[in-house]
Amino acid sequence: MSAITQQPFDTVTALKKRYSVTRRQSLSACEPLCADDFNLQAEAFTSPPKWHLAHTSWFFETFILKPFSDGYQTPDPIYEVIFNSYYNGVGKPFARGRRGLLSRPTVDQVLAYREWVDRHMLELLEDQQHRHRRTIEQRCRLGIEHEQQHQELFYTDIKYSFYENPVLPVFQKEEAVRVASPTAKPVQWHRFDGGLVTIGIDERNVAFSYDNEGPEHQCFLQPYAIADRLVTNHEYQAFIDDGGYQRSELWLADGWSHITQEGWQAPLYWQDDQEYTLNGLRQRRPDDPVTHLSGFEADAFATWAGCRLPTEAEWEHAARQLMGESALDNAAELHPKPADRREQGQWYTDCWQWTGSAYRPYPGFKPASGAIGEYNGKFMCNQWVLRGASCVTAAGHSRPSYRNFFYPHERWQFSGVRLAKDIQASKQKGDS
Repeated sequence: MSAITQQPFDTVTALKKRYSVTRRQSLSACEPLCADDFNLQAEAFTSPPKWHLAHTSWFFETFILKPFSDGYQTPDPIYEVIFNSYYNGVGKPFARGRRGLLSRPTVDQVLAYREWVDRHMLELLEDQQHRHRRTIEQRCRLGIEHEQQHQELFYTDIKYSFYENPVLPVFQKEEAVRVASPTAKPVQWHRFDGGLVTIGIDERNVAFSYDNEGPEHQCFLQPYAIADRLVTNHEYQAFIDDGGYQRSELWLADGWSHITQEGWQAPLYWQDDQEYTLNGLRQRRPDDPVTHLSGFEADAFATWAGCRLPTEAEWEHAARQLMGESALDNAAELHPKPADRREQGQWYTDCWQWTGSAYRPYPGFKPASGAIGEYNGKFMCNQWVLRGASCVTAAGHSRPSYRNFFYPHERWQFSGVRLAKDIQASKQKGDS
């Protein structure tokens, strides 16, 4: 995977600060945990907190320290195996679904590993005359962004693992919030003329992007409209009350097969009129965005509502027109908030938004050579694209071109719905 870094850090101090802050943030996220929580892994698609802490260190060690730091020695060669995620070019990784069995190394040993990697990374970043200085800086920036992605995964993974415990642990207490009756305003529609539009990252205008965000290219859009906010719990409850989970005509074939096999009758974490959150089990708030939906559920709801999911090109075009090239970073929150608490139309807050687009490479896309090229390209199969960001997305990861991707049956991420629909060409009178 190739990171695009067009605007290098101004000073060594700035890069070292960004590195150190990110590393501390990972540790801070773990502060509410007790020792017994660090190895929790409820399903193969989740990872234990301890593994996240170790793997992000492994990334810096594997792709920067080992190839570029003369004389560097790892604390333990077995780390190369057990903390590898999916980089087959480095060697056969330890089985993903068995990470929770790694009671050893201990948490203290993993923390010592992080300190070891940090010390050597900061020493290497001081060497401004290193013959591979540019590559080191690029890979360090990539490692920082990678660790921030794992910070988001930490929250979604621990939430799922806690939910499997009948005790329903509280990750972090929240002040009591009164639950009011639904007050969300009716959906308003932003209309766009369509036509030939530019999609993808403009490398000249960004400090960093992932390779799957480019190359920049053009595509043709038919006239369309897209909702000004996300679908709410109250609106999704209406879908359930209307027999949404019993009506096969609303579902894609694979979706219908999946929900019948799994027995799904509601979004993940719903229990009657309550909802499990990282703040514990609480009464469901009608105006909160519905979240933890699979792509299949999002698509079925859109069909029921007489709409559809936006394509990723439609979503990106609308976001650029309405929000510009960048977005405000999320506040530190552990659950989505209602639209009336937002000033951005929820484009980059609260929930990742399912699109109707398959995750495929853009025209002209070429992954980087070597193991680091495995970051994105090899996953461009059988997955759907999500756009936007969520309430636990790291600061700096919100931009129009960012492409998230998951299999359509997965729903442990903070994933929601923004509706779209076709409009007649005769009704298009500019954007609104």
